[in-house]
Formats: sequence, structure tokens, C-alpha cells
Amino acid sequence: MITFSVALVALILGYFLYGKVVERVFGPDGRVTPAVAKCDNVDFIPLKPWRIFMIQFLNIAGLGPIFGAILGAKFGTASYLWIVFGCIFAGAMHDYVAGMMSMRHDGESLPGIIGRYLGERTKKVMVFFTMVLMMLVAAVFVSGPAGLLQHLTSIPSMVWIFIIFAYYILATLLPIDEVIGKVYPIFAIALIFMAVGILVMLYVKAPALPELTDGLANTHPQAADLPIFPIMFISIACGAISGFHATQSPMMARCMEKESYGRPVFYGAMIVEGIVALIWAVAATYFFHENGYGESNATVIVNTITSDWLGTVGAGLALLGVVFAPITSGDTALRSCRLIVADSLKMEQKTVASRLKICIPIFVLTLGALIYSLSDKEGFNLIWRYFSWMNQSLSVFTLWAITVYLTLQKKAYIISLVPALFMTMVCVTYLMIAPECFHLSSEISYSIGGLSVLVSLVAFFYWKRNLKE
Repeated sequence: MITFSVALVALILGYFLYGKVVERVFGPDGRVTPAVAKCDNVDFIPLKPWRIFMIQFLNIAGLGPIFGAILGAKFGTASYLWIVFGCIFAGAMHDYVAGMMSMRHDGESLPGIIGRYLGERTKKVMVFFTMVLMMLVAAVFVSGPAGLLQHLTSIPSMVWIFIIFAYYILATLLPIDEVIGKVYPIFAIALIFMAVGILVMLYVKAPALPELTDGLANTHPQAADLPIFPIMFISIACGAISGFHATQSPMMARCMEKESYGRPVFYGAMIVEGIVALIWAVAATYFFHENGYGESNATVIVNTITSDWLGTVGAGLALLGVVFAPITSGDTALRSCRLIVADSLKMEQKTVASRLKICIPIFVLTLGALIYSLSDKEGFNLIWRYFSWMNQSLSVFTLWAITVYLTLQKKAYIISLVPALFMTMVCVTYLMIAPECFHLSSEISYSIGGLSVLVSLVAFFYWKRNLKE
């Protein structure tokens, strides 16, 4: 428990210490924000800071910080380090600067921001890439909650899938304050209750857990095929760094009356998500310690832990928190997808008819991905793996866009350059070594990953030198 306690304190201190550093580097000021200048009572609506925080937290806290952390815990105590250092120095910085850049550019969507700083060709690729990712998010974040709701109510999961998808449609089409702004704070409280309940029980039970002093050995049962680097860094995304988050931040950038809200909303929400991921990584470590590594179904692990530790009522509330988190990420993923298309095609979104023109094809394609994920027992796992890699790859593009922005603004770009280089190596190496990708040897994969870092670094400084000239 010493390692867990130190990691928990480190995350909290990260918000107050490094979060302040990142804020100072960016330099928020008193300028008029898009929420005020472009208020349309649909997507641009000034909201209270606490409400924006709750919405942002639920937007980014899908299944990732729970299921991803549980899967990552199989790799051993190395998962704690990645959650802490990844969250403080990469993920929270990534979310904060990306959100603030959107605010500085009138609430611009992520592909627009990336295109603005990495080129128009990159923007076109990112529009397609991000749209596919958003639809995959919505598809993979349906079946998990539906299964948990079936367990809680005995109502068939297909009925819940229909209800959840119907909710997706409403939340995507209606003004942000009519559904999302009203129900998200309630959902966020349930998710936070779950995390706090598990946190308290960890200390009450005080289980004997592996410590960092025991070493960082890979304890995964498939360690030979799944090395810690880079597999663990893809498995634990939302609790450390996630490109998906930067697609959600523009929605909140359109609701902030002051730039000073940025650190508590963007950086703070990511730190809270990191805490949730850390709690579940430790709880899962305890589960694997007691039951072995045979169980891989995260839903079963969540149900077992909450039932044993929180009792019937507590487990019910906790499971509802797990249900709400992915649902609320799925609906805002589709809403973000609508905004990305609208921004790209320069279509106004004040009328329901204009929103439907964009949403109908999005709903049809998402439904197709959902049907595929349900039609084959491996369908969900395949979509989840591709979603995970695309998610982290999107963070790479966002980090490089942030680095270019900070360089042009003559600010300390080192805060994003180092994470950009690291995540570039993670994603390239994963593409080479993962069983579902090229599945090359570790020697070749690591060599190509290292080469990608060298090429990226040379390209960046070559661009920077020409910039001065």
C-alpha cells in the first residue's frame, strides 16, 4: 500500500505543482471567450465552472480508466508508474493545452487545430481519422454498459443497447445544456462515489500488494507475446494520455466564460481520471493476487470487487457509475463527430434539420460498427484493440500540434516535445510488434520505434531552424 499511497499523493501534487507550470507556460488571460462571443444556445453556451468540470470529466472517463487500468494491471507495478507520470506530464498537459488552443481559435475542433499547425493535408487525414475513432468509441461504449445493466435489472442487453443508442441520438442533436448539462453532474457523482468507495475499502482491507521495491517484472500471463513496452502504454490510455480527450475539449472550450477555468477543467479532470485509473489498477492487482490471472473479462472483475467490498447497495451504485461513464463518453463522441463535420463543411448547426443532415450518416455507420461488434465473439475485442491504437495515435498528432504552437508562440515547447517523442515511439513500436498488427520481432520493432523518434526529432529541429530564417 506504500506504493499506491505515494502514487496517489503524487497525482494530487501534480495538479498543484506541474499543472501550475503548464498554465504559466500557456498564459491564460482575460480575453473574451467563444462562449460569450459566439453564444448560439446550442453548442456555444456559457456554463458554470463546476458544471463544465463534471461534463469534461464524464466526457473523457469512459471505460478506459476502469477497463484499461484493469487490463494494464496484469503487467504489474509498472502500471502505477505509467498512470502517474503519464497523467501528470503527458495526459493532463495534452488535455489542457489542446483545450486552451481550441478556446483561442473560437472553439475549433481538433482536426482544425491539427491542420492549422501541421498542415492542410494532415487536417484532411485527421478529419477522417477522428470521425472513425469517434464512431468506434460510440460502438465499443454500448455493449459494456448494456451487459452491466442486464446484470442489475435482468432486462436483456439488446433492449438496453436500443435504449442507449436512442439516448445517443437525443444527446447528439439537442442543445448541450438540455441533456448533457443537466444529467452529467449526477452521473459524475455516481462515478466519483464508486472510486471513493473502492479507495476507502483499499485502506480498510489494507491488502498485501506488490510494491515498486519488489521490481518491475512483467507479470502478464502472456508476457512473451505482450511486452510491457509498448503494449501496456496502449492498454492504459485514458488513465495516462488519450487522444480522444482532445476531441472532447473543444465542446467545453465553447462553454467557458473565462480562460482561467482551463486548469481546473482540463488539467484537473485528467488528474481525477488518473486517480480513478490508479484506484482500479490497484484493486485489479489485488483481484489478480487473490484469484490468479485467468479472468480477463473486466466487467466480471468490476462486479466481483464492488460486490465483495461495497455490499449490495454500494455495488449497485458503483456499477451505475461504471455504466454512466462509457455511455456519456459515447454520446459526446458522436456530438464531437457532428461538430467536426460541421466545422469542416462550414455548416451552421442552429437548426435541427442542419444537424440531422450530418447526424443520419454518422448514426448509420456507428450502428454498423456496433452490429459487427455484437455479431462475432471476437468482434468487440478487435474493434477495441484498433480503437486503443487509434486513440493513442491521435494523441501523437495532438502533441506535435501543441509543440508547433508553443514554438511559434516562443513558449517552453519542451513540455510537449518530450511526450510527443515518447508517444511516437510507443505507437510506431506497437504497430510493429502487436499480434494484431505486423507482429515483428522485438529487435526489429524497437529499432523501427527508435528510428521514428530520431526522424521526428531531426524533422522538428529542421523545421524550427527554417522558421528562424
